[in-house]
Amino acid sequence: MTNKEQRPSYRPGGFTFKQFFVAHDKCGMKVTTDGIVLGSWAAINEQCHRVLDIGTGSGLLVLMLAQRSASSTKLDAVDIDESAVSQARENVLASPWSSRIQIFHTDISTFVAQQAGGYDAIVCNPPYYPQGCECRDAPREKARYATGLRHADLLAYAKRLLKPEGAFSLMLTTAPAEALLVQAAQDGWFIRRRTHVSDRVGRAPYLTLLELTRAPCSGDEQYLFIREEDGGNYTKAYRALTKDFYLFF
Repeated sequence: MTNKEQRPSYRPGGFTFKQFFVAHDKCGMKVTTDGIVLGSWAAINEQCHRVLDIGTGSGLLVLMLAQRSASSTKLDAVDIDESAVSQARENVLASPWSSRIQIFHTDISTFVAQQAGGYDAIVCNPPYYPQGCECRDAPREKARYATGLRHADLLAYAKRLLKPEGAFSLMLTTAPAEALLVQAAQDGWFIRRRTHVSDRVGRAPYLTLLELTRAPCSGDEQYLFIREEDGGNYTKAYRALTKDFYLFF
């Protein structure tokens, strides 16, 4: 269900969407095309009563999912970084869905220990890169690099929090995605959807979107190209996927 709120005008200091604004100057990770793709693609529908965003950062994903979900859906988001949580809360309070979203400042292991589970959908933009790739900015390193949350642990947490029929949506660069899928198969997960993302037509995928479930299913595999071959215009498929969010679509 799409909330037909008045469209905001462009403003600096963050990213302006059709129905909300995301400030990101206090966060390790800024709003990116990758994040927008995941928020537009992740499994959610009007039957989702409870949704969780693991590692919310600026709150981008939880806000996108709030826009896409039913007015009765409750959404939780968790992050370990204090500055990110502060900014996410500010972004949520300024949005049309503040009454439906709750932000938790804690690590995911503590959150899992305190929750009974029962989420219909979980979304996560986990760290992309292995330890050893140094980053000058500590918050950005925590957000981008797999030094604080192992993918095996992430799968275990999602398994505990998700309903048996629920969906876990996440994205990783290509090689880590393949490694995660090996672990997921060992842990009893099934691939419901897999989309390979390329920055333009004709180039190899750099990103993999995954929708995992505990229920056996026949997986769907697709490809998404963000821009046309010349790197100029966005493709029709990308525009269709993200049209409810970008101001200029």
